[in-house]
Amino acid sequence: MLSKKPKAGMSRQLKSGPQAKQPSSQTKQSQNDSVSQLLGVTIAAINTTKDLVPIALAQGILATIANFLTIAQSAVKNKSDFQAIADKCETIRDILKRATKDATEDDLRRYLGHALSQLNKSVNRMNSEAASKTEQRFWQRFFSATIDSNQIAEWEKDLDRVIALFNFEATVRIATGVEKLVLGLSTTSVNVLKYRPTEPPSRPAMLYGRDGLVAELTNLVINDEHLALIGPGGMGKSSVAKAIINEPLVVEKFADRRFFVTYDDLDHSTITFRTFMTRFARALGIEIAGSDTVRQISTFLRSASALVVLDNAETFEEASASLVLGDIPQAIAEMASIPGVILILTSRSRRNAPNVQWITKDIPPLDLSSAQAAFFQIYHHASRSDAEEDIRGLLKELDCHPLSINILANAAQQNGWSPTTLLKRWNHRHSKVLDSGKGKLQSLSDTMQLSLSSPSVQNLGEGGLCALAIIAFLPQGLNENLASDLLPSLPQVDAICDVLCMQSLVYRQDNFLKVLAPIRHYVGDSLRAPDSACLPEIRAFYYNTVDSCSAERDQYADIIISDHLNIEHVVASNLANILDDAEETYNACWQFLLCLERHLPRPTTLTPAISNIIENSSTWTLKARCLSNLARLYQTLSQHAEAILAFQAAEALYLTAGDPEGMGNCLITRADLLRCQGRFIQSRNLLDDLQHSNSWESLSETMKARAWYVLDTAQMYTFTVSADDLFVMSSDDYLLGLQSKILHCLAKFYHGGDAVQVHTHLEDLFVQYAGSGNARALEDILQGLAEVASCEGRLSEAMDILQKIVEMDGQSAEGALWSIVWKAHVVSKQGDYNLARELIRTASEPFQFFALRSARTFIHKSYGSACIELTAGEWDRAESYFTATIEACDIQSNLMLKAFSIRGLGEIAFAHNNFALAIQRFEETRSFCAEMGVPPQYLYSCGPFYNLQDKFKGWTLFLGGLLPLMNDTR
Repeated sequence: MLSKKPKAGMSRQLKSGPQAKQPSSQTKQSQNDSVSQLLGVTIAAINTTKDLVPIALAQGILATIANFLTIAQSAVKNKSDFQAIADKCETIRDILKRATKDATEDDLRRYLGHALSQLNKSVNRMNSEAASKTEQRFWQRFFSATIDSNQIAEWEKDLDRVIALFNFEATVRIATGVEKLVLGLSTTSVNVLKYRPTEPPSRPAMLYGRDGLVAELTNLVINDEHLALIGPGGMGKSSVAKAIINEPLVVEKFADRRFFVTYDDLDHSTITFRTFMTRFARALGIEIAGSDTVRQISTFLRSASALVVLDNAETFEEASASLVLGDIPQAIAEMASIPGVILILTSRSRRNAPNVQWITKDIPPLDLSSAQAAFFQIYHHASRSDAEEDIRGLLKELDCHPLSINILANAAQQNGWSPTTLLKRWNHRHSKVLDSGKGKLQSLSDTMQLSLSSPSVQNLGEGGLCALAIIAFLPQGLNENLASDLLPSLPQVDAICDVLCMQSLVYRQDNFLKVLAPIRHYVGDSLRAPDSACLPEIRAFYYNTVDSCSAERDQYADIIISDHLNIEHVVASNLANILDDAEETYNACWQFLLCLERHLPRPTTLTPAISNIIENSSTWTLKARCLSNLARLYQTLSQHAEAILAFQAAEALYLTAGDPEGMGNCLITRADLLRCQGRFIQSRNLLDDLQHSNSWESLSETMKARAWYVLDTAQMYTFTVSADDLFVMSSDDYLLGLQSKILHCLAKFYHGGDAVQVHTHLEDLFVQYAGSGNARALEDILQGLAEVASCEGRLSEAMDILQKIVEMDGQSAEGALWSIVWKAHVVSKQGDYNLARELIRTASEPFQFFALRSARTFIHKSYGSACIELTAGEWDRAESYFTATIEACDIQSNLMLKAFSIRGLGEIAFAHNNFALAIQRFEETRSFCAEMGVPPQYLYSCGPFYNLQDKFKGWTLFLGGLLPLMNDTR
């Protein structure tokens, strides 16, 4: 096989024709031979010099260059193209020989480090690329590679760039200790005699939660990156910069060439270019004379690697906006371009010098743990341990802003405030507590005034302050996508927000413009309220949004979801300050609650404001609507106890307002909630009272059908009415007719009817309504079929039916979750306990809809887990789950699941032959049956999937009076 390839190669040469002329082949070969000899000489000289230079890095560089030239000499066909590179390599050898003569490793850090580092990178890259080019041919020993001329030109250019870094004469003399050249020789205007190296500031003694950030930024500095540390006043930018220049790696690289230039005591309006440069030179430890200050400072910086921190750069960045001071950014850019010079800016402004490749880093607030550590490092009150949770809440309210934490802790410590007093002062005074002294390090007001007085913000005029006040007023901040719609009277709102963001007064997060909590408190306490024109515009936009929002997911629903906290805040503010537009605000309130319930069910802060609505003839119906929609939101969140109270309050108001339909709707829903809790007697009594009230005849036929439907649902559990009579009165209603037919059929099964007939009837209903789109009804039919199959012992069939519910879309999400848990119950009956546990564990993962309905979901999953562990014989785990379910039922006032769980605990006691405890548990269960109105022998009749396996006979024996010790306990 191997002999074929050379032949193929020969055949290709023959096809080219041996007579093909190469006019310059002899000349080319001669040139190649000449350059090959030159390469050999250069390689030998480099290897000799390598053994003489005292610095290891330089030795490595020369070895790499020698290897690179060896590749060119031995494996490259077009050697003649390497003559210029060979000459440049010889120049580098000569430079390194002279520059490192008598030099030490310390000189490497002080003077030669940057140039050698860059040279090392370049020659390593060249060596790698050359090796890669020549190794691409497997038959390298037989055929030479040709290196592309463009590649060679790139290498030549790279070597020229690196050679320039050495600044040959200066570098050699620096390395041999000629101090005169270090300071620019006598040809510069730098006063050599007055050079005084300055000590950089020490690392801050209190720097919490910044270790990771400092390490990240230090790594960037070591890798020759310029940094811009950005953030609002008091975020700790200067402290981070001071920490960086004291990091061991930074000290090792820059030694005594670490400079910290501060501009915080200068004023935007008075700073000049000369002031800027003089302050810069003073920090470097030199004095400048004459007009060419940039050249003088640059000469000093070129003498060796240096790290320069320009602290509080917003002072000159804002001033440099003036045409007169336009030289400042240019000077910074020139100094940043000096090899080996690294700049760090700290600034509130993002108007950083152009033509510099800054890596911008926004300094974040502290994490809560670090904020707490910083606070208690200053505050040492004896009772602090009793109030740590309250203090944590206060620190959260401050957004863990470092300066605010420091000021607050010092104020509390110096005034001897107890934690209780501190919290009281904060609640009463807010940002005023953060003005404990003078200057930006002791007063939030002073640091805020520095930002607000900047020329950029001042140039915004009233529009800037108005936008800032609005952003501070809205808890989510201003939605950038809606800014022009929310504030049509501010046509330049986008440009205004850009400036506020550039000055770090606001920040962008998830399409919102936000402010930190201390800034929000300062704006609210010290600046005037948002413009009288702006707030009505925001209110009008949000009110129109909730009025237009429907049950469908549309553009208005998207705004509700994105701006829900802002809308809630606007509604709450208007409810607290009712003006002439009271009706509009009340309507917006109940409409917003309805939107939440439909699109983003979550707890709301509007409850107190709704309760405080004054009741009179003009507000009865409006307040009732607010309460009823609040109740529906509670209902969706499975907060049934709160929903019942809200519905009850709404009923009374509707009745007072003469609206029996509204009253009936609330009462029937309340009765259904009681039924869900297992309070069947209360539910039935409530509906019986409604039917015998004066309002009954005033109700619509649809409302009456709904009352009958809920009443029959309760009576189905209590077995007080024959199954044949259940759900008959509501079966003709156009909304509830199908649902009534389904439950009428199931009621017969629950009450002991023929399973085959029920199964047939349900299948017929499913076929008849399969294309109706009524997912809830179809889901109920499938659930009934699964229950029948399970009770008949057809477990695999039950599993398949439940899986169909899981796979249904839309409104079936709730049924899907329940069905997964029921599947787990069936699987446990089949003996696969691990699969059953896994189904329970993952039951709610696909359905984010239930994220806020955790209580109801938890009860369902916890009880399902208890049943699985009980069936598996894992008594301790089953007991733990039953106990957890009981505790959750107490919160939800769920009597039915509590009764089931207590019975489960009784079975565990029975299994352990603890008959006394078993009897006690079963007595409790029977007591709950009486409270619910459910005959004990029918406890599980209407919920087959909740029943325990037949092998658990304690409850049955108890009901039959057959448990041991029962006669003794009576």
